[in-house]
Amino acid sequence: MASNPLLNSEIVLKAPAAIGAPMTVQGAVQKTGILLGLVSLTAAFAWSRSKGLHADASIWIISGTVMALIAALVTCFKKEWSPVSAPVYAAAEGLALGGISAFLDLRFPGIALQACMLTFGTLFGLLGAYRMGWIRATEKFKAVVMAGTMAVGLVYLVSMVVNLFGAQVPFIHSSGTIGILFSAVVVVLAAMNLVVDFDFIEQAADAQAPRYMEWYAAFGLMVSLVWLYMEILKLLAKLADRR
Repeated sequence: MASNPLLNSEIVLKAPAAIGAPMTVQGAVQKTGILLGLVSLTAAFAWSRSKGLHADASIWIISGTVMALIAALVTCFKKEWSPVSAPVYAAAEGLALGGISAFLDLRFPGIALQACMLTFGTLFGLLGAYRMGWIRATEKFKAVVMAGTMAVGLVYLVSMVVNLFGAQVPFIHSSGTIGILFSAVVVVLAAMNLVVDFDFIEQAADAQAPRYMEWYAAFGLMVSLVWLYMEILKLLAKLADRR
């Protein structure tokens, strides 16, 4: 059982038998590269439109988030459509990330570049460690990550509900010690999800899942990467706010 609900072993078991060439690890890696390219292009576009004196980053944040959510839901419920819906998700998510990054970079210059470097550094570092066998997604590892991810999700859900009533969950969103520690823990959990995602891709390839699952696996990995980037961005913002 994987911690990322988009990438778990049950999905592999329920996938129909491959017709023609099955999914491969290399294919999933290539599709992930395509999605990363789309995110980067649209993020750069939104960034360029949000850095001006009269620019409004909220346009890209809201529109990108809504489109990405719709595309993500379509991908989850219609996995065979992922060759189309996953790129749409990546392009839309890039718009939102570009707007958010530009907004925060205006307040904390250089923070977006730092977050990008840390995100990709974490991705390639964990991928290297996974390929070398230094870290493995054992069932115990997956259970711990699952529990931690669900706990964080519950905290965020409660925070959203409380915000609707004009209140706020104390400490976790602040730049105080508790808020920084909370963000650091979430960053670690997001990074650990990447390891589980790597394991899913290998399992799906070994099970000879249909070729479209390459796109679906790449989509699930992108969701984890976006989460990791956002959490690193939050952590860096909190640290910068304390200076």
